[in-house]
Amino acid sequence: MFNPSQEDVRRFFCGVHAKTRAGQPMDALESLASQWLQEHPEHHPDLADAQAAVDRVYDGGDGQANPFLHLSMHLSISEQCSIDQPRGIRQAVELLAVRRNSLHDAHHDAMECLGTMLWESQRAGRPPDGQAYIDCVQRRATQD
Repeated sequence: MFNPSQEDVRRFFCGVHAKTRAGQPMDALESLASQWLQEHPEHHPDLADAQAAVDRVYDGGDGQANPFLHLSMHLSISEQCSIDQPRGIRQAVELLAVRRNSLHDAHHDAMECLGTMLWESQRAGRPPDGQAYIDCVQRRATQD
């Protein structure tokens, strides 16, 4: 199981940003990350200096979201959909993408569900409830 540190994640995204700008070849995960980076040009300044990215604290106090958490959630949802784990997430996100007319917007909705599921899991000291997560995404895909 891959368990990167916060520094590893930040250096990964900064490296992908640098490779994208330089037109360098990338592996499959880097290519996927690059696609999500292109969807979020507002985060490019945060990715330009790897050491500054590693040193920065994102505590929400300045009103700025953590771009590394946001991009990591995009990658997580992409991976979940590619292997349909938890079972049913692929269909739920696909339905949501149709409803939103945007995979990107569907991911943002799914992120809210994923964040809620993880927060509730941590708060209650229980394992994450994959079914509650899928149910949340499906509700968003079918709400009027």
